[in-house]
Amino acid sequence: MLSLKSPREIKLMRQAGRITAKTLLLVQSLIQPGVTTKFLEEEAEKYIRSQKAIPAFKGYRGFPACICASINEEIVHGIPSKRKLCEGDIISVDIGVRYEGYIGDSAKTFAVGKVSKAAQNLLNVCEESLRLGIQAAKPGSRVSDIARAIQTYVEKNGYSVVRDYTGHGIGTEMHEDPQVPNYVGKDWLDFDMVLKSGHCIAIEPMVNMGTYRTKTIRREGWDVVLTKDNKWSAHFEHSVALSENGPIILTSPEDDNENT
Repeated sequence: MLSLKSPREIKLMRQAGRITAKTLLLVQSLIQPGVTTKFLEEEAEKYIRSQKAIPAFKGYRGFPACICASINEEIVHGIPSKRKLCEGDIISVDIGVRYEGYIGDSAKTFAVGKVSKAAQNLLNVCEESLRLGIQAAKPGSRVSDIARAIQTYVEKNGYSVVRDYTGHGIGTEMHEDPQVPNYVGKDWLDFDMVLKSGHCIAIEPMVNMGTYRTKTIRREGWDVVLTKDNKWSAHFEHSVALSENGPIILTSPEDDNENT
């Protein structure tokens, strides 16, 4: 059974989400050619801990860092290193924060300097697909309604959505029920669920320029996920609480968070 979060719990998740969002803004301000992903990691961790919060990713199932930093064809789980960003790269940064026992989880793909029109369009389509997915998240809707909104928009624009990795429920644990896929497929529709006010989910489309198929490489004991054809990928994510007044974006940096 899916857990329903109380107003008090949602308020704590909002605080965790705000710290997450502000950490992403800090990272965004530091991104430029020549910067290492390890530097982004170190600055993110300093900020999170300064907010009396804990980096939720660090040590999670053995993950060695507090952010995921995935460059170009890397989809998710990129591990920060001494690798320097180059002009024209794109970098997906995924951040999780634990505050007072509750998790905030958000991701965004950033341009490094001036990027190609093709790369910028990939970012735009992925971000818009997230907005449409959030818009579909309402009491009485199904998880498949969110997936369909994302998949339809992405494929209409000539891109593909990753199928091997999904969004998820969120609360006191990083990954709770339900899974929130970004595509509609017979392989999971038997587990499709009706959502209610108080459900909290992380919606996170991962959008590829080429095939939706993926591959992994092992780094520091962890599987980093890449596109099968080495074409570039973008990733945007928000943690969202469902309410009768519309979806509440928990991972917004603003104090007054309006419904989408």
